[in-house]
Amino acid sequence: MSGAGGGDAASPSPAAEPAAVPGAAGWYALRTRARHEKRVQEQLAAKGIEPFLPLVERWSQWQDRRKLVAFPLFPGYCFARFSPAERVAVLSVPGVVQILGSRGVPVPVPEAEIAAVRRLVTSTLPYDPHPYLQEGMRVEVTRGPLVGLQGILLRKGARARLVIGVSLIRQGASVELDAYDVRSIS
Repeated sequence: MSGAGGGDAASPSPAAEPAAVPGAAGWYALRTRARHEKRVQEQLAAKGIEPFLPLVERWSQWQDRRKLVAFPLFPGYCFARFSPAERVAVLSVPGVVQILGSRGVPVPVPEAEIAAVRRLVTSTLPYDPHPYLQEGMRVEVTRGPLVGLQGILLRKGARARLVIGVSLIRQGASVELDAYDVRSIS
């Protein structure tokens, strides 16, 4: 369940991020059809557009064999480096649903974030996908004795602090859980 290569997963400082130049190529997140990430990556490359599809290796078990299979680290997403002039070519790739953005305008992914993910997947450290959790977010417990319980994430880290509240009386209780045992509920 790890990438290959060297280095650690430290993230470069966002302050070092250069200002975006209008018309210059940038990294964009593409939402893809379910299980089309690898096809999208191949077709982008065939069109001369630089794709980036971070993968994670997992053992898959069939009746007759076990095999190490590479899955997308972020299911349903692929990244591509292109200029705004190439937007239509990217959207015409079969399997691409949309370019992520705000109010219909594609928003580039900061170079530092792409570099951090690239560094992680090329490191020798084991890594796994993990839900993006923010403090204040509504979450649901997915494992353990509190499975199905919903609350507000008060603190994240290796151990998450979850607040279970009764809104009518504006009171609550908090519990510490393993961060892997909660998921966001949008």
